Amino acid sequence: MPSLGIVAPQTMHFAEPLQLASGASINDYTLVYETYGTLNADRSNAILICHALNASHHVAGVYEGVDGSKNFGWWDNMVGPGKPVDTDRFFVIGVNNLGSCFGSTGPMHINPATGKPYGADFPVVTVEDWVHAQALLADRLGIEQFAAVMGGSLGGMQALSWSLLFPHRLRHCIVIASTPKLSAQNIAFNDVARQAILTDPDFHGGDFYAHGVVPKRGLRVARMVGHITYLSDDSMAEKFGRELRNGNYQFGFGIDFEIESYLRYQGDKFSEYFDANTYLLITKALDYFDPARDYGDDLTKALARTQAQFLLVSFTTDWRFSPERSREIVQALVNNKRKVSYAEIAAPHGHDAFLLEDPRYMNTVRAYYNGIARELLRRAA
Repeated sequence: MPSLGIVAPQTMHFAEPLQLASGASINDYTLVYETYGTLNADRSNAILICHALNASHHVAGVYEGVDGSKNFGWWDNMVGPGKPVDTDRFFVIGVNNLGSCFGSTGPMHINPATGKPYGADFPVVTVEDWVHAQALLADRLGIEQFAAVMGGSLGGMQALSWSLLFPHRLRHCIVIASTPKLSAQNIAFNDVARQAILTDPDFHGGDFYAHGVVPKRGLRVARMVGHITYLSDDSMAEKFGRELRNGNYQFGFGIDFEIESYLRYQGDKFSEYFDANTYLLITKALDYFDPARDYGDDLTKALARTQAQFLLVSFTTDWRFSPERSREIVQALVNNKRKVSYAEIAAPHGHDAFLLEDPRYMNTVRAYYNGIARELLRRAA
């Protein structure tokens, strides 16, 4: 399938304060976003794509570097002309969340109150805060209702939150490889990763910008821990097994196994481009997401105010956000008599499967969007 080709980010500035769940607020902030396709006359074909932890507004298409290098969007296999989310039929929006390090206002940006980078002073944000900011951007773009809001992993949490906070503003909610709340094990993994950053001597309490350093050691370990959880045991065994890098044990604490080399490479690469404070903020937002918390942990009651139709997709080897967690959401929606479709894909890739081009997965999403496209035709008739 063809790519969208060269795309460019856009920015939207908001002078009015955004009230956050913590009780804090943020003023004079900017959201970076990209759009693909054409908004139709009645503005009914808009799709919002919500991103996961280390992704951004760059959902599809390509940025071309001055050296000729190409940076494809993180879901370029999903979004584009003739792809499951077909930009010949839909107007697709990707928004970079507040607190990110990819353009929207975050810890590395200047705090207008101090004239210095926010650093540790950037307020803690939640999934719900991101959704409120996305809704304000939609207002500016004149989109009163989305045909669908879609996301995978942390993006799926945002899509689910949209169905709760703005039930009238989306007709379909597509939640992929996600969960209604993190398990204790997931929170534990996130905290280990955060502690690696917080205890790095170069972190300086979050104000490392002023010291001209980056807590790379902490970021490396955080990424290595996280990356392990995104892969299944089967996929790691197939890719690496117990292969030795140099054929024999080195009898030291360097790199013996290929899996060690791979994880260190991923950690090194991550530490070069991702902001440590952003990592702390986003993992905490993951931990805090729990829409049933105010309903006595009753997910059915929490989802009673939804009005959208739903598609949920999970993957059999995803042990971080397991199929059981998606089925919890499905059951709560069924209890509320919502229209819901559910696909459980047998895939060997673990949590990362939602980013890959499994034909059964892609065909499931494509078929669902074909149904949304038929709805648009009926609305236009």
